[in-house]
Amino acid sequence: MDLTEKIEKEVQIKASADQFFKIFSTQAHHIPNICSEHIHEIAVHEGDWETPGSIKKWNYTIDGKTMSVKESVEIDEANKKVIFNILEGDLMEHHKSLKSTVEAIAKDDGGALVKWSLEYEKMHADVPSLHSYLDLLEKMTKDIDNHLLKP
Repeated sequence: MDLTEKIEKEVQIKASADQFFKIFSTQAHHIPNICSEHIHEIAVHEGDWETPGSIKKWNYTIDGKTMSVKESVEIDEANKKVIFNILEGDLMEHHKSLKSTVEAIAKDDGGALVKWSLEYEKMHADVPSLHSYLDLLEKMTKDIDNHLLKP
């Protein structure tokens, strides 16, 4: 039985692709202030806020449960894409591997299309899918968009 899955979600935003990409590529430390209902803290454990390969720990709430995850980030500036490789944390109790990708695609109207994907391998068949995480990422995207549109 194949225990690998890839799930995706697209969110239209009014902010530019460059603005959105910048938050995740170099300014992740602002996310807890922007999305405080869901994201409580992001701390650098190795490296810094801007260097690919730096390791950060996220504390967040999903479905009423407080959780954490450590990730290493890859940045593709040409495609405005950030890849989060999950190293450890609550999610890794039931998954062999997990990667989250966000891509901001510029639209002609000045806004952007934000594409999120989660690719993971479950440890066993009865591990639930991560659709609730896609819902969290959609809420974060909308919070960040609203923040970026403020004068």
